[in-house]
Amino acid sequence: MRKEDKQTAIEQIAATTKEYSHFYLVDTTAMNAAATSALRRKCFQSDIKLMVVKNTLLLKALESLEVDYSPLYGSMKGNTAVMFTNTGNAPAKLIKDVAKDGIPGLKAAYVEESFYIGADQLENLISIKSKNEVIADVIALLQSPAKNVISALQSGGNTLHGVLKTLGER
Repeated sequence: MRKEDKQTAIEQIAATTKEYSHFYLVDTTAMNAAATSALRRKCFQSDIKLMVVKNTLLLKALESLEVDYSPLYGSMKGNTAVMFTNTGNAPAKLIKDVAKDGIPGLKAAYVEESFYIGADQLENLISIKSKNEVIADVIALLQSPAKNVISALQSGGNTLHGVLKTLGER
């Protein structure tokens, strides 16, 4: 690979990393072409960008960015594919669904400005809620007291109306 080509690849990886808020490093060593192709299709369906990269190019791209990704550097050994996404838990759920005998295996992840190192972190990553899920939970929590207040006001209004009507008739 020529030096200009390497620089272009580094810039492309860095630009993609800036574009997405979360990414996973995945080991695809034992996957054959058919399994890799199936994984790519499932990633596309889940709005996940899958990119197979050289570890040295990925390392240089991450070093060129403003965020300190040094905790991930130890995970960059062997074949590495990067899953880029804007939904923090989507790749973890996909890996769990697709994985057979630990293949593809999670190496590390950068999600919600936190680092997750090792395959044992997969369950923790699955349990992370997406932004839309958190917003839905907050709205549900806010609606509950409001519904109680409105219900109390409505029932009190009916009672008050009944009392006033009775007093008016007398």
